[in-house]
Amino acid sequence: MNAVLEPAVEMLPMTARDIDEVLRIEYRAYSHPWSRANFADSIGSGYSCWVCRVGGELVGYFVLMLAVNEAHLLNISVAEKRQGFGFGARLLRHAMDAARRGGAGTLLLEVRPSNERALALYRHFGFRQIGVRRGYYPAAIGREDALVLICGLGETRA
Repeated sequence: MNAVLEPAVEMLPMTARDIDEVLRIEYRAYSHPWSRANFADSIGSGYSCWVCRVGGELVGYFVLMLAVNEAHLLNISVAEKRQGFGFGARLLRHAMDAARRGGAGTLLLEVRPSNERALALYRHFGFRQIGVRRGYYPAAIGREDALVLICGLGETRA
């Protein structure tokens, strides 16, 4: 019997050495991406920054800020060619676990209303809308609102 071994999925703390690879995903994922300095500052500030690797290949990442008893998911992305394979869910689950370990009882995030895939993922995990930030995101023409979502970390479903 021949067993095909799948490469291991690893969740690792993001380091400065990861930023070039992170930026390759970031620039493809967003019309107005974070800069090198945004990621470097997040790492330097002690935010919970993680990468997901499969067989050494960077497939996604997230940046989480912890404050008192809540956490704020600032950025989460999966490489375009790896979307639809559950990596977004893995990253989100890991972010939620990191928030819990950091003492947070809730997790907040902003998402574009036009990002239907992300909205479906967040709703699957039990996030609910608590507000709208008008004109929050830069867009190709003008600005786009952000939906503010929250999830109690003791009430997650996924």
